[in-house]
This record gives sequence, structure tokens and C-alpha cells, in this order.
Amino acid sequence: MRWALIRVSLAVTAMVVIAFAVPLGLVVKELARDRALTNAERQAAAVAPALAITTDRAQLERALATTQAGAEDRIAVTVPATTGSPAVDLGRHRAPRADLDAASAHGEAATVRVPGGYALLRPTAVSSGTIAVVEVFVPQRDVTRGVTGAWLVLAGVGIALVVVSVAIADRLGARMIRPAVRLAGAAHRLGEGDLAVRVPEDGPGELRSAASAFNAMADRVVQLLAAERELAADLSHRLRTPLTVLRLNTASLGDGPAADQTRAAVAQLEGEVDQIIRTAREHRSPATLATGCDAAEVIRERMAFWSALAEDEGREVRTAGADRPALVPVARAELAAALDAMLGNVFRHTPEGTAFAVDVHSSDDAVIVLVSDAGPGVADPAAAVRRGHGDGGQGSTGLGLDIVRRVAESTGGDVAVGRSVLGGAEIRVYLARTPQVTPHPRGHRRPHPSTRPR
Repeated sequence: MRWALIRVSLAVTAMVVIAFAVPLGLVVKELARDRALTNAERQAAAVAPALAITTDRAQLERALATTQAGAEDRIAVTVPATTGSPAVDLGRHRAPRADLDAASAHGEAATVRVPGGYALLRPTAVSSGTIAVVEVFVPQRDVTRGVTGAWLVLAGVGIALVVVSVAIADRLGARMIRPAVRLAGAAHRLGEGDLAVRVPEDGPGELRSAASAFNAMADRVVQLLAAERELAADLSHRLRTPLTVLRLNTASLGDGPAADQTRAAVAQLEGEVDQIIRTAREHRSPATLATGCDAAEVIRERMAFWSALAEDEGREVRTAGADRPALVPVARAELAAALDAMLGNVFRHTPEGTAFAVDVHSSDDAVIVLVSDAGPGVADPAAAVRRGHGDGGQGSTGLGLDIVRRVAESTGGDVAVGRSVLGGAEIRVYLARTPQVTPHPRGHRRPHPSTRPR
């Protein structure tokens, strides 16, 4: 908008300057020419009294010498011959003889273009009864004297007007776009999670309306998020009662691997519920709590838990690449939840005895976690990572891989579902080591077709 105003102002001012400066320049040129010819007219008129009195050559020479043009050898006189009186021709003639004769014969003044300037021909009646012609030469420098300076002044004034108009347009444009820039900055800050940002309602009417609408939208977003947090906290708090019952029931299971696993699962579930409640009550999202963790350590810890269950179901388990540190900008609890979601899908959607593997690939830019199995695969990979598109018939809510996707996208990474080397499904989780402002788009990699839902 600012540059548009400057361009419009520049175009309008330039057209106005041209519309006035060009005619003024031509008028100045004509005025200079008329001034020079008027001065020549006065020089010729100064000789007329002498011609009216006498045609004597000596007296006419003295009369010519007294004029400015005569002193500069720019005046000449032609007196036609008459009976008893010879012709008189004084000074240096520059006009053609034909023009001199025409002026004498018709008695009309004329201005003739000659090399180096103009020649003014002024007929004058003499005492002998004939028409003499006084010729005054006007050099080109006298015709254009002052024109160049006047044109330069006009050009300077025109350029100054253009500069001033552009400067004024720039200031006006800056004042107009400043509210728009503030509004855009506030929108970016709101998108980055600053819910307290608001925009002053000033500037043009349209921008004031936009600022008012933005502030109302921001207030509504805050209200909706607060309501969502309260709902999440309330729903999570309702789980405390059945969790308490489960914890009490696990105490009566006695000793043994199955009992220990059940108690550990209940303790983990209770810890996750407590974390959800604290996060909601603190009015902060889990992403703001993320300080980073070692993905390899989390994988080793979760694989120790799931390996026990895999042994009970006769599943072959393989882990690779988790023996080296792999730091990622994800909260430990978030990464553990994402890994549990993927491994839980393996146990939930593949028959007992199906092998699975977890591979970790680490580089300077990212950490890639691959969870693959030898099951039937995924029927609709695109729908599998969309929230709420699970298979209700198999007890799936459709939230598992959506959790994984959100964890990956929080770092600027992505999730892809494809076919594994084991013959079943492969979930590839790309975790960027440096979080990006704009996460990778969903489906950055095209998933391979598979055969079962997740």
C-alpha cells in the first residue's frame, strides 16, 4: 500500500509538472525572442529620423554609429536610387537581396531567418520619396538569452515538487500501513501462542474495524481455550475414581510378573492423568513444557515394558539404534505417549506371535524412529493419521497416530505410514532436532498402500 501511494503520487505530480512546465518553457522561449526583436525594432526606429531628413551617406553613417547595433556592426541601411540621387548602401547586409527589395517595394516590415540569427527589416520613408530599408541583425544568443536559465529553474521547481509530493505520500502511507503492520504482527504472535496480544484500534476506519475484529477473535480464542482446558481437567479428574479402584484391586493380585506389570501400568496411567490435570490447570499447553529428552533412552525404557508383554504373546522383538544418544526437542512424557500409541497398535491390530521392531536413525538434523511389524498392514494410511478416523469395530478411537503426528509436527517433522521390510505396516516418525516455526505439512511423504486400519 505504501509503495502504491508513492507511485500514484509520483505519477500525478509528474503529469501536473509536465502540464505546466512545458507550456511555461515554450512561453519563456517566445518571450525571449520577442524581447530581442523588440530591442532590434527600437534600434531601427532610432535611425528613422535621420532617414526622414537626409539621405547623405556621411550623415547616415554618423547616425548609424550612434546606435548600439551600429557600434556592434549589426545594422545596415539600403536607400534605393532616384532621379538625381544615387543609391545608398551602408553596413553589412545579412538578409537576401530579394527580401530587401520586397520590403522596400511593399513597405511592410519583416523578420527573416538568416545564418546565426534573425534579420529585422523595417521600411522607412525618406525625403527623396522612396522607401529605405533598415536591417538590424539579431544574433541567436540574444534570441535565447535567459531561456536556458529559466528552463533549469522550471525543471528544478518541478523536481522539487515531485520530491515533496513523494515524501508526503511516503509519510501518509507509513501512517496508513502502520496499523496494518501491527495487525499482521499481532496475528503472527497469536499464531505462535501469545494469547495476550491485542491491537490498538487506530488508523483508517477499515483498519480500526479489522483491529476490533481481531481483538474480539483473540478474546474468543482465550475463552474457548480456557473452556477446553477446564473440560480436559474435569474429564481427567473423573478418571481418578476408577483409577483408585484399579489401584486397590491390583494390590490384591499378589506377586508375579503379570501382577507387577498390571500395577506398573496402573501407576503409569495415574501419572499421565495427573500430568494432564496439572497442564490444564496451569493454562499451558504440553508443547510449552517441552524441554527435550533422549529419544534412545525413552525407547529403551518403553521397550522394556512392552517386551514383557511381547514375550507373553510369543512375539519376536528387535530394537536397533537405541544404544546411542538421540536428543530431540520433545517432552519425555509426550515421546513416551507417542511410542506407546504405536506399540499399542501393534499389539491391538496384529495377531499374537507377530514380530515387530523399533529402529532409531540419528543425524545432525533429525532423529527418525521406525516402528514396523509383520502383520497385515494398514488399509487406509491417509485416514490412519487423521484424528478420529479409527476403526471402532476393533476398539480404536483413531487418536493414537494423531498423537504421534502432533508430536512429530511440534518439532517441524512429520509421520508417514507405509509397508515395512517385515511385510506389515511401518510407521516412520521424523523428529527434527531444531524445531521449526512452520511444521512440515501432513503427508509430506506419500504413504504406501497397506491392508488394515489402525
